[in-house]
Amino acid sequence: MTMSATASASAPAARAQTYSAQREGWFARMEAWLDARGRGAWIAAMVFGFILFWPVGLALLFYILWSNRMTCTSRRVATPSLARTGRGSSGNAAFDQYKADTLRRLEDEQQAFEEFLKRLREAKDKSEFDQFLDERSRMDDSGADRGDTDGSESDAGDPRPAS
Repeated sequence: MTMSATASASAPAARAQTYSAQREGWFARMEAWLDARGRGAWIAAMVFGFILFWPVGLALLFYILWSNRMTCTSRRVATPSLARTGRGSSGNAAFDQYKADTLRRLEDEQQAFEEFLKRLREAKDKSEFDQFLDERSRMDDSGADRGDTDGSESDAGDPRPAS
């Protein structure tokens, strides 16, 4: 094959690629250009859109959110620093001992505080109950003072009028 034959064979492929790029439209070309440059380009375009004319920026924001352009493509479940927050070993024996002692002390303080709150609630309940009994006995005493002095029985439970 000669040089002109090679050039003429690649020319239809180039024309087809140019035609498909033209056929995609300006929006698809812009989207591909921004995707090639990453998230920063999308954010810059959105900010520029807000500066230029706010509905354009808003439309870009909705498009970015709708198309999931800002999602993380990483498959990591947790970062290594978050994995160390459990009760596992840190690799430092002195720190692990200090951590265990501190956690034990905090658990003891929590238990003591919960016991204190329980005693406090019981004392409050007892004082309220004692106050209720005192009020009730005062009402009974005042009722007895006002009560019947003639010695006859009262028909307090009888709804019929006295005749």
